[in-house]
Amino acid sequence: MNIIIALIVLSLIVIFHEFGHFIIAKSNGICVKEFTLGLGPTLISFGKGETKYCLKLLPFGGSCVMLGEDTEENINEERAFVNKPVWARISTIAAGPIFNFILAFVLALFVIGYVGYDPCKVAGVTQGTPAYDSGLSEGDIITKVNGKKITFYRDYALYLQLNMGKTLELTYTTADGETKTTIIEPEYVEKKVYQMGISMGENIEVLSVAKDSAAESAGIMTGDIIKAIDGKELTSYEDVSPIVQACNGNALELTIERDGNTQTVTLTPKMVDQSGYVYGILLSGAREKVSPIKVIGYGFSEVRYWIEVTIKSLSMLVTGKVSANQVSGPVGIVNMIGNTVEQSRSEGILMVLVNLAELSILLSANLGVMNLLPIPALDGGRLVFLLIELVRGKPINREKEGLVHFIGMVILMIIMVLVLFNDVRNLL
Repeated sequence: MNIIIALIVLSLIVIFHEFGHFIIAKSNGICVKEFTLGLGPTLISFGKGETKYCLKLLPFGGSCVMLGEDTEENINEERAFVNKPVWARISTIAAGPIFNFILAFVLALFVIGYVGYDPCKVAGVTQGTPAYDSGLSEGDIITKVNGKKITFYRDYALYLQLNMGKTLELTYTTADGETKTTIIEPEYVEKKVYQMGISMGENIEVLSVAKDSAAESAGIMTGDIIKAIDGKELTSYEDVSPIVQACNGNALELTIERDGNTQTVTLTPKMVDQSGYVYGILLSGAREKVSPIKVIGYGFSEVRYWIEVTIKSLSMLVTGKVSANQVSGPVGIVNMIGNTVEQSRSEGILMVLVNLAELSILLSANLGVMNLLPIPALDGGRLVFLLIELVRGKPINREKEGLVHFIGMVILMIIMVLVLFNDVRNLL
């Protein structure tokens, strides 16, 4: 069922992208020959008017095939893609990514309208850290970091992740509405801790198990509930860390509940180096409800945030700061959606929908950005040729353009196979 839900989510995102091409092509008087969801052999197809609608075997991708777009067939017809004004063709090609951003915005309205947004609110300042004498106090809201506007808690977290160790000039608003500025110099602290290699929810349920961790070696699985450690009953996830840190590398006996049955496993925590820069600012990240007008504004900011995350992630991939093994393709995305459904199920159907919508915002914004990259065969690559035509006043030779797009498609398919292999390897 999780796989089916994941495929439905992916399909809806792809359909919306292709619908953007479809509806703008129609409005520009371009003949759409085929509207397809999926790749590979055709499962179902039917014709309506001049368009053939198809559902194909592999639910990854789709297409909106326009008359005269990539072939010489009926190229002289008035409704062929190549015979339309250049601005009509630009708008038709750009419509797919733009519709992805529109979908992300609509989903953002739903998520923020229901659960609110996450202001960058200070929950406290740790004593003895660089931030302790900075003037920051509980309830202050950080609005800028080194001149960069901060809307969400995630904006601050992303900036800090990419600029760890930098001096921070913070602009913040106090509970009285006063705007202040402070400067915080980070301090490098050497720290080693014991870790089991799991993340937990409020009810001490295991949400994830890290690869090659002590928990994985012990056979702990996602969904397990930790009831006790060395005979000490647990009431919340906050009880776990003090026990683990006090183990001194010795084995711990965990009592877990799995599928209604209780069992015991032995686990030896691993020492992990967590040395790094310390600022001492504690942020809550809790969401707050806002008025309908503000929901719209934060909806735009939400889409902006995920576009920024996608662009920065691509930059880190190109510069080698992110490994290619961390890239997820269709299989990895399906697995991620399935995990989201599984972890949200206990909170009710509405929270499942909210979490799926939030994940879909990321995926839709990601698809929009990726398709705007100036890579042959993608929308961005086609837009490059159209913009060159706009500047030159005449199109580039169609055979040469077609060859460039064909080579681009071959390269993209090779990359897709490599990503698919990486997905399966990580899943196994």
